[in-house]
Amino acid sequence: MKAATGVNAPERKRMGMVPLFDPEEGTTILSPDGKGPGYWKGACSALYDDETGKFYLYYRIRSPRPMRGGECRIAESTDGIHFSDVWFAKKEEFSTTSIERSALVKCLDGKWRLYISYVDPADNRCRTDLLEANDPKSFRPETRRKVLTAEDINGEGVKDPVVFIIGGMYYMILSYATKPVVQDEDKLDVMHNTADVYNTGVCKSSTGLAISHDGVSFKWLGDVFAPTECGWDSYAARIGTIVYTPPVFTAFYDGSADVSENYEERTGIAISYNMRDFERLTYDGPVLVSPYGSGSLRYIDVVPFEDELFYYYEMVRSDGSHELRLNRVKR
Repeated sequence: MKAATGVNAPERKRMGMVPLFDPEEGTTILSPDGKGPGYWKGACSALYDDETGKFYLYYRIRSPRPMRGGECRIAESTDGIHFSDVWFAKKEEFSTTSIERSALVKCLDGKWRLYISYVDPADNRCRTDLLEANDPKSFRPETRRKVLTAEDINGEGVKDPVVFIIGGMYYMILSYATKPVVQDEDKLDVMHNTADVYNTGVCKSSTGLAISHDGVSFKWLGDVFAPTECGWDSYAARIGTIVYTPPVFTAFYDGSADVSENYEERTGIAISYNMRDFERLTYDGPVLVSPYGSGSLRYIDVVPFEDELFYYYEMVRSDGSHELRLNRVKR
């Protein structure tokens, strides 16, 4: 465990900052099912529930094409380190070619929701639905309800939700594929035929926001964090989680320079005071990278627990596969 000291020091006029970690010092939580590029375990969503005294972790299992995101699972733990699976679903249960990152949330009424994203079989564009249950073991894919589709946001895909309840309002941050600047029919065909618009280079990956009073019906507010014009995060800027250190919301985001780095994003930081206007702190390069291969470190989620921050993240290994790791930092 790496403890950061002196990050916040009001006497030095330093406030509202989040301590970071050394990726190499993390603990492996889940290893991929194979070696080499395309084998991943990650894209997680984590939380701690004080009523059950357990950590809960959603994660996605991916294999090389043509399999892609073939399965998702939920695991539980009493220490946040050693997890046991309690639920799973396969992509066939959603009639999809790939399951993506999803958000596990315990709602204000005690119900559990899984906001799950996957490739819509109707148009090959990513969408986000919700499942609801009394506990994380009881989600049933056949009961899913629509939250947002590509058509709803006038985009080419909407996925990877992250959900927070702030002041009683549900805030959903999502990765969305923007409309191409030039509406070229050949390019549109390429996007739709691949069922993976983010990997075509035709449009960019940006971050949008939707809000809801009940966590079911969401209003799309549009873009809140876009790629830069040029630089290390000029192709993708996908916010993966938020840490609140009053009065600052610190966002960890996945960035890439072009389509060749799709799937191998690295982590940057941005801040906001209202969850709508974000200012990036990492213009010159990512702040967290893997020491191996592509340097990919992405899909961070953070669980504040007692006097620590539990950082869960997906990181590339020396063989090109991705594993799920944990790093605990004193806050």
